[in-house]
Amino acid sequence: MGLRDRLRAQISAGGPISVGQYMTACLHDPDFGYYATRPAIGADGDFLTAPMVSQMFGELLGVWAASAWELMGRPDELRLIEMGPGDGTLMGDILKAARHAPGFLDAADVWLVETSAPLRVLQAERLGEIVRWASHLAEVPEGAPTLLIANELLDCLPARQFVRTPIGWAEQVVGLGADGELSFGLADTPAAGLLPQAAVGQVFEQSAAQAALGAELGRRIAADGGAALLIDYGRAEPGFGDTLQALRRHEKVDPLACPGEADLTVHADFPSVMAAARAEGAEARILTQTDFLARLGIGERAEALVRGAPERSAVIGRQLTRLIAADQMGELFKVCAIYTDWTPPAFEPDP
Repeated sequence: MGLRDRLRAQISAGGPISVGQYMTACLHDPDFGYYATRPAIGADGDFLTAPMVSQMFGELLGVWAASAWELMGRPDELRLIEMGPGDGTLMGDILKAARHAPGFLDAADVWLVETSAPLRVLQAERLGEIVRWASHLAEVPEGAPTLLIANELLDCLPARQFVRTPIGWAEQVVGLGADGELSFGLADTPAAGLLPQAAVGQVFEQSAAQAALGAELGRRIAADGGAALLIDYGRAEPGFGDTLQALRRHEKVDPLACPGEADLTVHADFPSVMAAARAEGAEARILTQTDFLARLGIGERAEALVRGAPERSAVIGRQLTRLIAADQMGELFKVCAIYTDWTPPAFEPDP
C-alpha cells in the first residue's frame, strides 16, 4: 500500500482531512513521506534553493553570522544553528566564509535541526564532524547566544486553508471524489467567526506551525540573545490567496496527483511569525532578499568573483540576477530577522 492508498483508506474510514494534515502526511509520513524517504534537491531533483544557485548566497550569510558575532561582543560560546539544512550546501558555505573571522569557529557550537534521515546522510558527507544534529530546536542546548538561519523552512510547515463562500467561511479539505480518488472539498469550520472579512471566493491560509516556530524563536532569542534569520518566499503583509503548490522535477504538478512524491509548500506567513515572536519579547523586521543581499555587498562580491575568473562572468551574472532580480527570487523571497536589544547586520534602520 502506497501513501495514496493509505490516505484514501484513512479518509474513507474517518472523513476528510485538512490541507495541513495532508501536507504533513505527504512530507513526513515515515514510510512514504517526501522528506522522510526521497527528498530530491538540486538541478537533477525537484527544486533548487538559493545556496545551490550560487556560492555567493551562503558566503554572504557567513559574513552576516561573523559580523553579528562581532557586534554581540565576540561571545566565547555561540550556538550556530541551521534549521532545514537541505544537503548541507548552505552551512558549508557559511563555515567557509566565517573562517576569515578569527575566533568565530572556536566559539561556534554548530547544530543542524533535521528530521530527514536521507538528508542527514548528505549533510554528514558534506560537513563532517564539525556539526551535531537535532530533530527539533528544543533539543539544541540553551544558555548561550544563538545565531539561527532557516532557508526555505517556513514554506514546508503545514497550513490550513479557508474559502469564503456566499454563506460564510468554509474549510478546504481533502476528501474522496465520486470516483474514489483524492479530491478537494469544503467543510463547515468552527473557526469561521475568527477569520477576517473577505470577498466571496477569497482563500485565507493559516499556519499554526509557522506561528509556533516564530514564538519558539522569540522565546529563545529573548532569553539567550542573538538573532534568527528566516528566508523564504511569502508575503510581508497579511493577505489572501491559494499558495499551495507541488513541485516535481522543477515543474508544478497537481498537489493531489502524487502524494509523497513531490515537494509540497505554501507561502510563508511572515506577519504571523513576526507577531508571535514579538509576543514573546523579541523584535522582528523584514526585508526583501534583494535588499538584504545588497546591504551585505552581493554586487561587490560578484565583481570580485568575475575579476578572479573572467571566463565565468556570464554565469556569475546569471546567478546574481536569479538571486536579486525583482522578477526572480529578489522580491518574492523575504528575509525576516528576529532579535532583541541590538540590530543585526543589514537590518539597520534606513537613514
